[in-house]
Amino acid sequence: MALASARHILVSSEESCLTLKSEIEAGSDFAEVAKKHSTCPSGAQGGELGEFGPGMMVPEFDKVVFSAPIGEVQGPVKTQFGYHLLEVTARS
Repeated sequence: MALASARHILVSSEESCLTLKSEIEAGSDFAEVAKKHSTCPSGAQGGELGEFGPGMMVPEFDKVVFSAPIGEVQGPVKTQFGYHLLEVTARS
């Protein structure tokens, strides 16, 4: 079974998501941005979600995590929880 590790930032609006993505692309640290802005409890750990397999996260998340290039910020990804910026940190 494939496994992936990822981190994310969860916010309530697409606009906010795009603003944060621009900040990260301009050099802001993903983990610091997650700590400041993410509404998910994982924000306290810099957005780290740990390791998980297919089907353990919502489908929209899975689709990105198991296909996107590693180390590249993806998003906004809309789920029932809000808007996410996602970064795959490892995949096996």
